[in-house]
Amino acid sequence: MRRLLDRRWPPIVAMLLLVAGATSLIAQQTTSASSVSEVATPAYEAEYGHWETIELPKEDRLNAIHTALLPTGKLLIVAGSGANQGYFEAGTFKTLVWDPVTGQAKLVPTPTDFFCGGHAFLANGNLLVAGGTARYEVPAAKVEYAGGVLKIESRRPVTRHVAAGTTFVSPKGGLYTSEAAITLAPATRTIGKGGRRTLKPSLEDVRINSVVKGAAGVLTQGGTYHMVGLSHKHAASLNIFAGAMTLEKEQWQGINGAAEFDPISERYVYVPPMPHKRWYPTLTTEENGNVLAVSGIDGAGLVQAGETDVFNPRTRHWGKGPFRYFPTYPALFLMKSGELFYSGSTTGYGPGTKGRQPGLWNLKTNAFRPVPGLPEATETETSGSVLLPPAQKQKVMIIGGGGVGESPLTSARTAIASLAGRHPSYTRGPDLAAPARYPLSAILPDDTVLVTGGSEQYRGEHESDNHLARIFNPETNSFSVAAAPEVGRDYHSEAILLPDGRVATLGSDPLYADKADTKSGKFEQRIEIYSPPYLFRGPRPVVTGGPAKVARGGSATFTVPNSADIRKIRLIHPSAATHDTDVEQRSVAISFTRTADGVHVRIPKQAGLLPLGWYMLFVDNSNGVPSVARWVQIT
Repeated sequence: MRRLLDRRWPPIVAMLLLVAGATSLIAQQTTSASSVSEVATPAYEAEYGHWETIELPKEDRLNAIHTALLPTGKLLIVAGSGANQGYFEAGTFKTLVWDPVTGQAKLVPTPTDFFCGGHAFLANGNLLVAGGTARYEVPAAKVEYAGGVLKIESRRPVTRHVAAGTTFVSPKGGLYTSEAAITLAPATRTIGKGGRRTLKPSLEDVRINSVVKGAAGVLTQGGTYHMVGLSHKHAASLNIFAGAMTLEKEQWQGINGAAEFDPISERYVYVPPMPHKRWYPTLTTEENGNVLAVSGIDGAGLVQAGETDVFNPRTRHWGKGPFRYFPTYPALFLMKSGELFYSGSTTGYGPGTKGRQPGLWNLKTNAFRPVPGLPEATETETSGSVLLPPAQKQKVMIIGGGGVGESPLTSARTAIASLAGRHPSYTRGPDLAAPARYPLSAILPDDTVLVTGGSEQYRGEHESDNHLARIFNPETNSFSVAAAPEVGRDYHSEAILLPDGRVATLGSDPLYADKADTKSGKFEQRIEIYSPPYLFRGPRPVVTGGPAKVARGGSATFTVPNSADIRKIRLIHPSAATHDTDVEQRSVAISFTRTADGVHVRIPKQAGLLPLGWYMLFVDNSNGVPSVARWVQIT
């Protein structure tokens, strides 16, 4: 690890500033300026915190599209093809495991292109990763061969494989070849009333392209195709059909690939593919420990119509979930009731008038209760959302955002959904210091939330990144100023709470590199780490002993010297973040009693409040200073 920038003034300069009354000057800046420059004084850091910038060795750098904190304390940074079409076409997919304490990094083999997939932690600490990229977008001006989406329906109860490059014949005799290999699941037999047997075909889609260049391959109408080389018997069990073949823009397409990342072996472990292909999906945990995969772009380049998939970590197989439409990357939070709350936040794709209403979703009945009151409700695209600490209060904040697509509208609004009562609703919160798309948030151990990054325009256009940081206090419903980051963060960026109480920010993918938008942007590969003010306010409490596993609803004792000074204990779930979406982070308040040499804790029993899995246990003292976290598995 090499530290490039530690923005502190030399001690003699800091001393002169103090003599000249720098403290009062800083106080004036916090009330009038949009950012605060760092000054090397303990008083400053205790008020605003401190940033440091890190650049990894060249061989370890990659585009941080997805970042998750593993229960080993290391960061899993997933790029896949990393928004680089050349890497995609070459099959170069990257994942890095990085230790923010030692600086050690290791690239690990990546089985498929998880670029723009989704992820959620399982109870055993593995990270389930699913979905990603089957095809990059191609502008119409660069499309040379007419193509479209072919659908293959199999009526045989066996698995069938169709290789990439398979040739199909159109109704008019034209030849088209498939871009990717597909696997057709067995058709399923069911027995209905009266013992009537039925067979439900399986269905898959694949992109096909004409073998001849230009307009000769264009077909304005769809129809039935047949596959070259099939016997009559096999052909009779397949229905193959496609729509028009065009030279229009080719859309992004998703995959159904999935894997678990094992933090101990630091490798991906095979998981059967999802039933549906997804690019830009959200994965979120249900109260029973299953993981629900929602939305995303399918294999035809369209937003999923509403099909959802459920992964059972006990059987390690996928099943069918309730049908509901959402735009891509919807923010879905597990609530104490077992419902999922959709905050309205999304990123990427979907119409402005469909699937935008916030609400509480009952997965058992598929009922959806709208939650009213969201101000600037048409500007939730590229907004952030966070389950405010502690989770027992059942409040979710939505942060910033903008209009759908490349809309120039950007919001400085925050709003808080209060969900614990009989009549859940949104109320407006304090405005951000500046309008922000792609704002980042990280829950801190003292029940506050760091909000940083974002840009005032779509993907940082016109050099509009906000080099700002604020700390939100849910108790006072207000922001306080934090030290300003050096690195701007917009599209494809993440903020992750570390076990030592610091916050790492990674990624950023601006469209342009200059204010006039004439130079192409460059993906930001530097990492910044923020040390919050509480790390500069005196000695930290320590947890020196205690169990590694505690049952949900049970109790345990942890050794904490000077336990009389402990005021707060929190279990914080590690983050898994991408595209303004981090539904994994949550902070659960833990009740406790002090003992002679420690604390005796009582763990909440509600599955919707405390999903099973690994958590960071922080204890805070009377000065609001947290310990370094102790990892505890809730079983």
